[in-house]
Amino acid sequence: MDSQKQYEKRFSFEFFPPKTDAGVEKLNGVQQKLAEKKPSFFSVTYGAGGSTRDRTFDTVMNVKAKTGIDAAPHLSCVGDTKAQLAELLGQYKSNGINRIVTLRGDLPSGMGASLGELKYASDLVGFIREQTGDHFHLEVAAYPEMHPQAKSMDADLQAFKTKVEAGADSAITQYFFNVDAYKFFVDSCEKMGLDLPIYPGIMPIINYDNLMRFSSMCGAEIPRFIRMRMEAFRGDEQSIKQLGEEIVTSLCEELLAMGAPGIHFYTMNQSEPTLAIWNNLNL
Repeated sequence: MDSQKQYEKRFSFEFFPPKTDAGVEKLNGVQQKLAEKKPSFFSVTYGAGGSTRDRTFDTVMNVKAKTGIDAAPHLSCVGDTKAQLAELLGQYKSNGINRIVTLRGDLPSGMGASLGELKYASDLVGFIREQTGDHFHLEVAAYPEMHPQAKSMDADLQAFKTKVEAGADSAITQYFFNVDAYKFFVDSCEKMGLDLPIYPGIMPIINYDNLMRFSSMCGAEIPRFIRMRMEAFRGDEQSIKQLGEEIVTSLCEELLAMGAPGIHFYTMNQSEPTLAIWNNLNL
């Protein structure tokens, strides 16, 4: 992991676009609290098949206007035509957005086949480069524990390499709790000659049942020692939050000590769990 130490430390926070006026109001408060920590950027997710396209755009614009901090929309190719993607890229470019988190994206529920003209995230990265040159800093996803739909770890690494070679600038990982998985992934990338910062994605533990559900969907492993300790506190939300804070703080400390170039926090539109970890780390 030696090459990861050469990158300047970068910290960022992720939101999802609210569905209601109350959600927008809540996020306004959350983003102001997190903006005080002067992150490199905020990112905003994009629903399956582009289902939150307008809300993602509005949230990105709102975050940037109200905090003065760069905002990075997620953009996926599933469900969008090249013309739609080109139009959206033009809107972001003209509104001063210069960073995009580039993903293949999930199919909307009930859709069994791929939609859209671009099939893979690497295709989308290449398309953005064709359309806009080097205007956007392009983030791509990385999966230390393997993408849940990948055929093998080697196949997943090759897919990641293809994204990088298509023009990615940096990567953000799926959340994980196994430091060795991250280290092995980064070392594997370095052996393949890939030279880019790979930022660990970190999920604060807020609710045990939600964590288990999310993890089963995205293929993130919950180590047995975490599951057993969490299950012992089943029904005691305060103890689960406290234990989660300790576990994730320790994870972040270990990652930064081993040379991770920073951290990307999946906030779930809440400030307190992320700020608790941030303060523990004395960032």
